Amino acid sequence: MRIKTKEEYDKAYKESVEDPEGFWAGVAQEFVWKKPWKKVLEWDFNDYDVKWFKGGKLNITESCLDRHAATKPNQPAIIWEPNDDSEEAITLTYSVLLDRVSRFANVLKKNGIVKGDRVCIYMPMIPELAIAVLACARLGAIHSVVFGGFSARAIADRINDSACKVVITTDGAVRGNKHIPMKETVDDALVSCTSVEKVIVATRTRTPVSMIKGRDVWWEEEVKHVSGDCPAEEMDAEDPLFILYTSGSTGKPKGVVHTCGGYMVYATYTFQNVFQYDPGDVYFCTADIGWITGHSYIVYGPLAAGAISVMFEGVPTYPDAGRFWDIIDKHKVNIFYTAPTAIRSLMGFGPEYYKDKDLSSLKVLGSVGEPINEEAWHWYNDEIGKGKCPIVDTWWQTETGGIMISPLANITKTIPSFATLPLPGIQPVLVDDQGNEITGNGVNGNLCIKFPWPSIIRTTWGDHQRCKDTYFSAYKGMYFTGDGCQRDENGYYKITGRVDDVINVSGHRIGTAEVENALNMHTGVVESAVVGFPHDIKGQGIYAYIICEEMPSDPEMTKKDILMTVSRIIGPIAKPDQIQFVTGLPKTRSGKIMRRILRKVAEKDVSNLGDISTLLDPGVVDEIIKGAGL
Repeated sequence: MRIKTKEEYDKAYKESVEDPEGFWAGVAQEFVWKKPWKKVLEWDFNDYDVKWFKGGKLNITESCLDRHAATKPNQPAIIWEPNDDSEEAITLTYSVLLDRVSRFANVLKKNGIVKGDRVCIYMPMIPELAIAVLACARLGAIHSVVFGGFSARAIADRINDSACKVVITTDGAVRGNKHIPMKETVDDALVSCTSVEKVIVATRTRTPVSMIKGRDVWWEEEVKHVSGDCPAEEMDAEDPLFILYTSGSTGKPKGVVHTCGGYMVYATYTFQNVFQYDPGDVYFCTADIGWITGHSYIVYGPLAAGAISVMFEGVPTYPDAGRFWDIIDKHKVNIFYTAPTAIRSLMGFGPEYYKDKDLSSLKVLGSVGEPINEEAWHWYNDEIGKGKCPIVDTWWQTETGGIMISPLANITKTIPSFATLPLPGIQPVLVDDQGNEITGNGVNGNLCIKFPWPSIIRTTWGDHQRCKDTYFSAYKGMYFTGDGCQRDENGYYKITGRVDDVINVSGHRIGTAEVENALNMHTGVVESAVVGFPHDIKGQGIYAYIICEEMPSDPEMTKKDILMTVSRIIGPIAKPDQIQFVTGLPKTRSGKIMRRILRKVAEKDVSNLGDISTLLDPGVVDEIIKGAGL
């Protein structure tokens, strides 16, 4: 499964394109299957339908837990590093993790969960979060992890969309110096959720919480009354494993569905190859399990590979800006995977936070969430890697399930800010706006993928047409990524940014429509339009243009009120960085907002706005430019 040289990569890539079924069947043999598959691949991109390892039966937890608990029971599976560095780290070995997952799976059973039920998980980054995810998988329940920073309204939308039967949460959470009322937020969400029968609450902060008789139970009490024996449910390779909600262009989050077999194979294969994981390496991914990176590269990929995975509850700047480097020093981390936002933030604090830390254990550095800019790449390479650690700048998406284009550590020659080459099985193409393929090197276009890979999105929960319309309708017979891309003279790929109505904030994709819906719910707001603009730390920030019933008498106070509304409806992550009050928006005569113009103003580049004569009211553009102080 592991590629070790550039020649092996070339050979594997060639085989994966010429005989994809033979290639992936070979990779899949390395996992635990209860029954073999009858057919490796069935697919149709036109009427979107993809099935991998058809007829194969498995349970992903047997590959992640049972086989390692049998062969290396005392090896660490998860090392948990708490928010506060004065608190003790916790190590869960493979045998202990299997026991705790089995026990909690029995708790879920006791509380009415059966195969196919949906379970919402809203928790901080504590070991119980990983245990809850794996316990759902063991029973064949479909988990829907909601990021711990989302609001009650956002949680309710996700619970209602998938009709979750149980919610798993904590009394509270700590993140840096903030205390977050997790159970209270869940209680607020459940006012409008009729499908939820039980709430299981783990203790983290000893925050006083409301516990409703017959509905709410304590995790710690429940596990006392169950055994540690829970046979893994037999699942079909194409049964859903989890739903993960991502921002949609309609304003309603869409539930991306990944299935058991193909996702397991691809997440593990990419983990082992991109990071060149060696047995015994300590691997530290700083993502939150509320996002796809945490699913694929903290939980499923590393554990299926028998790795040692570090899980961190806190933030990189608490108690000071040396926290990541302390963790690397303390646990002798070999592979470190983080986001450009974190790297850019830590660059600004200066060398005093890392100069005295022992980072010599590092072998590989990784970047995820958005393309890493050259300045951050060089700092990461020189200051953290000391010029000795390859940087794997990984490009992939929630919908792809795993890394798609990336260097393989110590194998692929890297270029700052380039994702470089596709992984075996990935067939990227660049197309123009009409869908014509742009061949050759030294070209730019819209990035599509022309052949399925095992962890490709299967559907959007409850709305398959939306999946087809979003990903497979723009360019016939291809998966459209929504990203623009450059292919250089060497055939290396560089992602140039979103070409659809999605903003990439700190590596998290937020739909413009979702933010606009939240803004428009604020009293007095008539209409709004949001665009992305360059942000020194986040990569992209959110710039909001807002029309009010009347111009605010106290603009700064109104801005604060509007930000509170967005926080309540979506969560703090979606708050605009800039708000400009305007009397009108640049619209065509058919009513379409010309975001291109708004983007130019937000970027402070109004030198070439193109033809604005087709606008309903061209004069509004001058007013917006003037209002922006340009």
